[in-house]
Amino acid sequence: MIVAGWLMLPDPHQGVCLKRGFLTVEHGVIRSVELGEEIFMADMGGAGTIVCPGFVDAHMHLPQVPVIGADGLGLLQWLERVVYPAEASWADPDMAAEATDHAVRTLCSFGTTAFAAYATVHFDAAKAAMRAAAEVGVRALIGQVLMDRNAPDELVRPAAQLLQEAAKHDQIGRVRPAVSPRFAVSCTPELLAGAGKIAAMTGQFVQTHLSETRDECAKVRELFDGLSYTEVYARAGLLRRRCVLGHGICLDDEERKTIGVSGAAIAHCPTANAFLGAGMMDLRRNVEAKIRPAPGSDIGAGPDRSMVRVARAMLDVARLRGDIAPPASHAWWSITGGNASVLGFDDAGQIEQGRSADLLLIEPDIELELGEDEPSIDPLGALLYAWDDRWLKRTLVHGKTVYASL
Repeated sequence: MIVAGWLMLPDPHQGVCLKRGFLTVEHGVIRSVELGEEIFMADMGGAGTIVCPGFVDAHMHLPQVPVIGADGLGLLQWLERVVYPAEASWADPDMAAEATDHAVRTLCSFGTTAFAAYATVHFDAAKAAMRAAAEVGVRALIGQVLMDRNAPDELVRPAAQLLQEAAKHDQIGRVRPAVSPRFAVSCTPELLAGAGKIAAMTGQFVQTHLSETRDECAKVRELFDGLSYTEVYARAGLLRRRCVLGHGICLDDEERKTIGVSGAAIAHCPTANAFLGAGMMDLRRNVEAKIRPAPGSDIGAGPDRSMVRVARAMLDVARLRGDIAPPASHAWWSITGGNASVLGFDDAGQIEQGRSADLLLIEPDIELELGEDEPSIDPLGALLYAWDDRWLKRTLVHGKTVYASL
């Protein structure tokens, strides 16, 4: 199969760039990338098509797709009234499988072909979610949520049971398990320490939440004898390079230093933070502390399923804080190759020989100055800020169409 158009390719200096060319796909894998060639017999794409790697979402919740848009609540109230009831329904693994299939196909319709996601506390449901995602073919990390306190009775389990279950999860297709303590408020020290040991023994990714709101941080200090949120995780052995921490809004410089030294990344979820009124992450100071940022939708607190809108919000938040925002080219890199690198997806996120053909065919209805040495308007900036989901015409996962617009 030949796919042609303006290819969004990695650029070591500016994140990504657009170059005319085509690629060949065999057995779901990119076999070659050719630049500067006019192809009139392409199977997909054409002169006005932008061929982009599938988007990668660093932080989302599969069971929360049906509750997007539950407005007017703070984090802790939102969890109690909206999220926990939705997650309780996953006690039925068949429902979990059906919900995951719907969620994953919805993500693909917005261009997301790889992600890190939370399931629920239910072992069978988490396994069913992994299997359902694998059947679609996407690349993913999916974790059984670990909670042994401060949640409804039907959603907590003894720490020993959860740790035993978490250690049983194995990779299914392109879907890997992730060690996923929800957040320190809902975990005892025993559970957090056990999760750290599983991550150390298996090499699995860790995903959890960190310092999203001040009320949450105060609760953590109350529960853990005055320790900072970050120190709680550090003592449990959870901070490591293969770790993504959701949010990281209320951090001091010492916490940033600890996270930076550990190599952990922070999932930057600007649309979700705005929706819940949690605050604005300090991207500049985090980057200065050598913390890798990884944009995430945080569905369902995040109301936007499009990673393009999340990337744009990331730049908007930087400006609102009075900082210089990264260029649009870096925003595009962050939701493709950048997030893939953070999550360890070495077969996703880039148009490159040998990678999976997870591709988006985009046809903008605005004029872009493509191929110009000195365009008056940056094409990548125009593409980001004028983005319309209707421009996405086709999503390929491992070379197969999983979404096509009518």
